[in-house]
Amino acid sequence: MTPPVEKVSQSALDGSRTRVVLLLEVEDGAEQRLLEAYDQMCNRVAAVPGHISDQLCQSIENPSQWLITSEWESALTFLAWVDSPAHLEMVEPLHGCVRDTRSLRFGVLRETRVRGGARTGDLQSAPRIGDGVVRHAITFTVKPGSEAKVAEILAGYTSPQARVDDTTSLRRTSLFMHGNRVVRAVEVRGELVKALRHVAVQPEVRAVEEAINPYLEVDRDLSDPHSAREFFARAALPAVHHVAARRESVEPLRRHALFYPAKDGCGQALARLLARQDESASDDPASPVAGSTVFLREDLVVRLVDLRVPLEEAPLAAVAAAGPHKAGTLGRLLDETVNLADEQGIKRFLADHDMRMVTDRRAPEDEAAGHRQPGPPH
Repeated sequence: MTPPVEKVSQSALDGSRTRVVLLLEVEDGAEQRLLEAYDQMCNRVAAVPGHISDQLCQSIENPSQWLITSEWESALTFLAWVDSPAHLEMVEPLHGCVRDTRSLRFGVLRETRVRGGARTGDLQSAPRIGDGVVRHAITFTVKPGSEAKVAEILAGYTSPQARVDDTTSLRRTSLFMHGNRVVRAVEVRGELVKALRHVAVQPEVRAVEEAINPYLEVDRDLSDPHSAREFFARAALPAVHHVAARRESVEPLRRHALFYPAKDGCGQALARLLARQDESASDDPASPVAGSTVFLREDLVVRLVDLRVPLEEAPLAAVAAAGPHKAGTLGRLLDETVNLADEQGIKRFLADHDMRMVTDRRAPEDEAAGHRQPGPPH
């Protein structure tokens, strides 16, 4: 009997109830203003679909330390709100009161039942095995006709220092383009926000961001805190599912990003289908898929996949359409006519939606660990 494959897995797609903890470091003397801002905000948050409850707490040891805890029916209901313009406008008054914030998101595994108290939403069924890495992406569009120039700028920068501190480092950055859409996926060991803030102030990164500003479809000013928050809220492309088998690869892994044009309102269903396919692949020792990450924002779906073989040798697995009826189901969720059950249809889909890799950079220690994929020079 073949032993089960050990794997790393994380997901926001299982429908389990979600607890969000926002840690706040409040400006001296701003405590009352923060309380007033929260009072104005809480009734509006209570009306958000999927919201269950929230609490505002103040440290009994340090009055400058506060936290807001909120409970949601699922991670997806929270992500749909936190990535919306309404959220950005709703929480703006808080920013004038705080020096620093940190957001943590958790699936609820166990709880002590309150006698007679009804609960909403399911619990996470089992613990998942992690690898200490946080995955996230941002996406934005550039002016049509500027794609080649933008790709040249984005490919030519000097990598910033990967190490942030003893607990946080930037592990990998993979950047892709599909038409005029840019997707930058990052892997961080430690705290995501700390790593992103570190990278944002590095001179080489600031120079690149300034260089591409004239080509963006939507203007931004990263030197202005409000404009920067708007940009990163608008550009956020959360990782909603990741799975990777824990086994050695003799051959270097080949990284691809696939863009899936979902039908209106079908983004979540499409992401769930891709996640189920990749979970099944991770259980198969013979699968060409070593790991994948699904990113989702409304109906924008991108799947980052690491393959053990060239893409053309495993097109169905690359697309996540392997298995009976899977190609047909996937095709029905796409906003275009494509026959994924047909070999030519698969090839056409890959030709149209395998995103162009602009750069793929890894921290030196990860390069030394081996399995560097073919791609642009680092």
